Amino acid sequence: MPWPSRKRDKGAVADKKEPDAKIAKTEEETPDKEEEEKSAKPPAGSSKSGWKNWKKTKESDSGGEESKITYRHWLLKSEPESRLEKGVDVKFSIDDLKAQPNQTTFWDGVRNYQARNFLRAMKLGQQAFFYHSNCKEPGIVGIVKIVKEAYPDHTQFDQKDPHYDSSSRKENPKWSMVDVQFVRMTKRFIPLSEIKAHHLAHKADGGPLKNMMLFTRQRLSIQPLTQEEFDFVLSLEEEKPH
Repeated sequence: MPWPSRKRDKGAVADKKEPDAKIAKTEEETPDKEEEEKSAKPPAGSSKSGWKNWKKTKESDSGGEESKITYRHWLLKSEPESRLEKGVDVKFSIDDLKAQPNQTTFWDGVRNYQARNFLRAMKLGQQAFFYHSNCKEPGIVGIVKIVKEAYPDHTQFDQKDPHYDSSSRKENPKWSMVDVQFVRMTKRFIPLSEIKAHHLAHKADGGPLKNMMLFTRQRLSIQPLTQEEFDFVLSLEEEKPH
């Protein structure tokens, strides 16, 4: 039996003390405060040198040409710790994904229109970071891939589901989901605080994370990544944590 709705825009809330957005409209109108509050101050001098070294390597590989801004990679937020929502535990960690048949599951419960549109833009085989949110230390723990493109999210029609939507009709469903499959764990946990340190440095020197949606649209549980953003974050798994 599939797990109840366990991946959703609630996963975008990093601070448990902050009230959860109850519906998509509320979430969109709530100020973006969440994961910034969880982030530590960037370590002095730790990010710029890392970005410059990475940039030299990428320029060597590509002849210095800047990649076009297209979205072929994603970041998916989910909660690794138990939390009841309308009597249903919405916990779903990467270990829970690994325990599923064929290490595959549907990514249901998204009730934000922009996040839904990102789901609908996903293509077969594209990869995404699995991001633990709304926990003591948020961050990236693994990589998944899209194994089924967007189709109607059945939980919108289930009156027992926390994200039942009485206004959605089966002939014209409002909400979509995709199927994802576990690819691998990242070589190490990449915490939000470390990603933020690079983001702040890149805002100053024009690095690839300068516009990363993790910091410009923090509340979205489904976020697109440019090729440069994905590659740079992935390169962090090879570095020793600061």
